[in-house]
Amino acid sequence: MATKTLAHRLAEYACALRFEDLSKDVVHEVKRRVIDSLGCALGAWNEEPCVIARKVASDFSARQGSTIIGTNHKAPPDWAAFANGCCIRYFDYNDTYLSKEPAHPSDNISAALAVAESVAATGRELITAIALAYEVQCRFCDAASIRGGGWDHVTYGTFSTALASAKLMKLDPKNTRHAVNIAGVAGAAMRQARVGELSHWKGVAFATAARHGVFSALLARAGMTGPGPIFEGQMGFEKQLGVSLGNVGEKFAVPFAKNDQGPASMILRTSIKFWPAEYHSQSAIEAALFLRQQIGKGVEVKSMTIESHDASVDIIGSEPEKWKPETRETADHSLPYITAVALIDGEVTEKQFQPERFKDPKIWKFLENVKVERNAELSAMYPDAAANIVRVELADGRRLSKRVDYPMGHAKNPLKDTEVERKFFALVKPELGETRAKKIVDLVWKLDEATNVDELMRACVMPGRGGSPELPGGDCGQSPLPKDATK
Repeated sequence: MATKTLAHRLAEYACALRFEDLSKDVVHEVKRRVIDSLGCALGAWNEEPCVIARKVASDFSARQGSTIIGTNHKAPPDWAAFANGCCIRYFDYNDTYLSKEPAHPSDNISAALAVAESVAATGRELITAIALAYEVQCRFCDAASIRGGGWDHVTYGTFSTALASAKLMKLDPKNTRHAVNIAGVAGAAMRQARVGELSHWKGVAFATAARHGVFSALLARAGMTGPGPIFEGQMGFEKQLGVSLGNVGEKFAVPFAKNDQGPASMILRTSIKFWPAEYHSQSAIEAALFLRQQIGKGVEVKSMTIESHDASVDIIGSEPEKWKPETRETADHSLPYITAVALIDGEVTEKQFQPERFKDPKIWKFLENVKVERNAELSAMYPDAAANIVRVELADGRRLSKRVDYPMGHAKNPLKDTEVERKFFALVKPELGETRAKKIVDLVWKLDEATNVDELMRACVMPGRGGSPELPGGDCGQSPLPKDATK
């Protein structure tokens, strides 16, 4: 018997997976990620690229559409996935998976929510689709890194969102496979989105992949066929991107492989962000805040050295733009800036990513004395740990250092449910108020009992703005967890 292609395995796995197969831990973790993602989305609702995406998407309406978050407007599900995906991702505050190819798997949630609403899926069906999307994207990230060849990690998201969408649409294995094929043949994204001086596109790239994944499933549902084998073919994914996906297909065997955490449990290995900055900086932020307490008031810091692992240095700690950030996107992807401003300000919130802060001449002057160095020991620990060592030299002659291996929110140092809620409330309460914010959280905790997601989407409508999705609002750049949460 011929070996099944990866697309066949993915389709069979997606169609076989049921809510009842998921462990209680996986179901609970999906709920935590929905709370976290909605908080990120509503917190970033007023940011410029989010307003642009919402304005464009609101030009389109659909009878069986999906809600553009914060409004009452229903657009085609692929456009809603795009607009909502921009909001979830823009603050760089949603979750992370560290592997050969780092990623932000909660990016998949915008697609799953949009399709779930359009097909009137139950909460259990939505939870299952989200767990599936996490499983697919994380397994691909484990199989091969693609950024070295100039491709962006969101490329894997076209497959995960297509499969989640197909699952919610209840496509059979054949049409699910075609959704995967269509997604793959036109889904490769360039890494240029994350090098040099960064633009809006850094936070929009996965939203585009999500839109494409949903669109691919919509086409497959209508009977469109896609080219295969999309991964192993003569001109397929592996050949064109110069990677081998190895034995990833074995991870999607049906019947499901037995393990303690059950099928589709990769979500349990992902991490929630404690601060609104690129994940590889999280442990450096924590170290800098610790050192600030040790230094004391009025003591000048002469220099700072950040020792980090290769992935961190390559992604956020090597380009000259990182020492003189001109855009928000560059600032929140700058290891030297993020670490320095944490030490100087004693916090990392949305305020630290406003132009008046990251372009401050005094900050740029301080950055002249900030170095980023590779540390072989930390590199060897990655991706199991996302470690940083921060060293400072003080004017009074002292030299202090702090090392953090597993920052708060890491899969090996997870946030409590109350801390996840606290982050959500800090992002959402200034706009929606405490009562509305608590209602959203309560609805998500009971998501497995919901007959659909309509009430949840209605609960997210911004006050007085439901009918005007294009209108800019006030300052929605709320702080994340309060400063004393690190103590």
